[in-house]
Amino acid sequence: MRFRSVSVLGAGAWGTALANVAARAGHEVALWGRDPALLAQMAQACENPRLPGVALEPGVRLEADLARAAGADLLLAVVPAQATRDLAERLRGLVAPGRPIVLCSKGIERGTGLFMSEVLAQSLPDNPPAILSGPSFAADVSRGLPTAVTLAAQDEGLAQALAAALGNPSFRLYHSTDVTGVEIGGAAKNVLAIACGIAAGRGLGASAGAALVARGFAELSRFGRACGARPDTLMGLSGLGDLVLTCGSTQSRNYAFGCAIGRGDAQGPGKLAEGAFTAAVLVELAAARGVDMPISASVDAIIAGRIGVDAAVEALLARPSKAEG
Repeated sequence: MRFRSVSVLGAGAWGTALANVAARAGHEVALWGRDPALLAQMAQACENPRLPGVALEPGVRLEADLARAAGADLLLAVVPAQATRDLAERLRGLVAPGRPIVLCSKGIERGTGLFMSEVLAQSLPDNPPAILSGPSFAADVSRGLPTAVTLAAQDEGLAQALAAALGNPSFRLYHSTDVTGVEIGGAAKNVLAIACGIAAGRGLGASAGAALVARGFAELSRFGRACGARPDTLMGLSGLGDLVLTCGSTQSRNYAFGCAIGRGDAQGPGKLAEGAFTAAVLVELAAARGVDMPISASVDAIIAGRIGVDAAVEALLARPSKAEG
């Protein structure tokens, strides 16, 4: 499979970073955004104000027409998880059958409990989905700093072809056929990052943060196994790797969101935190499968206002002693 032209659909920080990646890999790249004012600002400054100081690669063309963007050989959907269905519906009739779409957001659709690949399958059943996920901050990737992530598709040949097409010396792509495992890692780690941020914002210390990462990974693994994910995927870049990155840096919107909650900052960090939308549906899916996820459930309860931070911490510490596992 050859992909000469690539369209990145979504002109946020992550979309801009991936447009730079695709340009460095030698592709003709269109970066589509729905906000004409933002695109005009980017055209004038040659950078995205959401990634200050990072220049757009010369091979990136800004595009306001979705129909033109949809004509590329390969599409990367880089909109928030809860907006994926809307984008997919808008693409219906614009994108050729068989053309793969790489989904780059991490979450579960509220109201349906569907992962992004399942959302795409409903709206665009003739376009095979692939998932790109792993430990990656937009600022690092856009600057060409060394990064390794996972790209998963049900067809191994497609996964290999996409990884080869998008990779470059500083952006290493491992391919996988475990779409379920890669999607679970990306969605669940956002919720757990909020928990770690809450602990940091509350000043609970580094020991508490490390415990949350370890026990949070146990939750993620239990849920993944219940959904049929492979253990090696959960232990890999899109699972443990992404969890470690996201749970310890304010570059992570989810961690920053949690820090704001822990500090009692009602204004929050001012940026979208996917985990805030994912928490409730993740807990619902886990309960339906009989999977115990107490940390994730506490995050959901705190966000929903059913319990305060101190009470949630007390409840977690008061859980009966058990063997680790």
